[in-house]
Amino acid sequence: MDILQTMQAIMQPSVLLFMLVGVIVGTLIGALPGLSVVMAIALFTPITFLLEPTQGLAMLIGIYNAGVWAGGISAVLINTPGTPASIMSTLDGYAMTQRGEAGLGLGINTVYSVIGGIFSSIVLMFAAFPIANFALNFGPAEYAMLAFFGLSMIISVSGKELLKGVIVGLFGLLIATVGTDVMFGNARYTLGVMELRNGIPFIPVMIGLFGIGEILDQITQIGKEEPTASFKGKIGRILPTGKQFRNWLPATGLSAVIGVIVGAIPGTGGDIASIVSWDQARRISKDKENYGKGSPEALAVTCLSNNAVIGGAMTTMMALGIPGDGVTAVLIGSLMMYSVRPGPMMFIEQRPMVLNIMGLMIVANLFILLVGLATAKSSAKMLNRLSKPTIWIVVAILCLVGSYAISNSLVDVWIAFAAGILGFIFRKTNMPLAPFVLAIILGPMFEANLRRTLTITGGSYAIFVTNPISLVLLVLSILSFISAIYRSSKAKRKTAEEAQA
Repeated sequence: MDILQTMQAIMQPSVLLFMLVGVIVGTLIGALPGLSVVMAIALFTPITFLLEPTQGLAMLIGIYNAGVWAGGISAVLINTPGTPASIMSTLDGYAMTQRGEAGLGLGINTVYSVIGGIFSSIVLMFAAFPIANFALNFGPAEYAMLAFFGLSMIISVSGKELLKGVIVGLFGLLIATVGTDVMFGNARYTLGVMELRNGIPFIPVMIGLFGIGEILDQITQIGKEEPTASFKGKIGRILPTGKQFRNWLPATGLSAVIGVIVGAIPGTGGDIASIVSWDQARRISKDKENYGKGSPEALAVTCLSNNAVIGGAMTTMMALGIPGDGVTAVLIGSLMMYSVRPGPMMFIEQRPMVLNIMGLMIVANLFILLVGLATAKSSAKMLNRLSKPTIWIVVAILCLVGSYAISNSLVDVWIAFAAGILGFIFRKTNMPLAPFVLAIILGPMFEANLRRTLTITGGSYAIFVTNPISLVLLVLSILSFISAIYRSSKAKRKTAEEAQA
């Protein structure tokens, strides 16, 4: 009976129309570098109050799901992630575009984002309380080890340049200390700039590092680079083959589980989930050598985990009233405006609303599948019709507008410029970008929770080995370091043997 009522509520033409509007808005916002999904939800939430609750929620859920998916479009086509969640998609997606496989890259982004979204929605339906209860067990010690586990992947994403990766990662950790001290409230390294009291904003850094830095690098390559298939109109097929689906199942299955679990942990997000999924999937993959070099499997892994986070974040938000990420924090306010207070009682007092939200999550992903596959070739063709200077100008304008639009601050624009120059230098000196991004994302989380833990324990580190969850994460971190070093040394020996042969 509940299912029939839910279907009747969410399949009304007006609800579907507003869902489509939300998906279109989310697609545009997500694909434009710097225009975050959080900003889009915040801007459109007041508009939804003029609508019926189901209509308004349909629009917001459409924006949320589509925005996360669409961030992979610019990551695949122009090597600039539209949202932080799509950072890891640049590693393999853009390499596929350069090989003339832009269509397949966009198709994988769409199909596996939808799979991740639907999978996490099903988890939301059947396992909301168990996952939320697990996340509730996390305290400062667990969060500190989770961040350390993420930082341990600095070596994994450094490729063959381990030393350079560590140097870049440490520099990123240094940059992450700028702002207000989390324990004492003192300003650190802000140079008197008020806008830096909250730390170096991540999105302008991301825009500069991947957007402006890429433009500067390409400009210096004029006349030097070989013509690439991505600019000759070769798009190729869109959908992966059945064999590829089957071969990728172990890695993508692991990615789906990681995405949901990370999403359910408050304060995390798609960027952390995609980093963890990419690294863990590579460990079990038969194609691990191609990860980071244009592996379709690796792209599928990151795209799936990005959207699998959504269901996990919604689980924590709805079941416990705790926002899983920035978007769900805004959604809590939206639900409260509808006289719905997220938390365990919501599942009893507002059962129809809970079921409607779950149903809308599924419908949103079906809309994304239709829109994504219908526009995949046209998006890739549009890229091929544009000259490089045109692309540079468009990307530069989007980078500047996106940087300014975050908080209407010129300081963010200058940060984007500085990050762009830094990204250019990294590219010219063969420094890996991923370790720097990892450190910027996870540095504040690690510092804050480590210091809180040591304050609680009186300076004792014993809690990290006596607490079961912390101990598991610590062991995984150590194994991550050891395995990465082993793989690197093995690859160097193989290269040396091939050179001698």
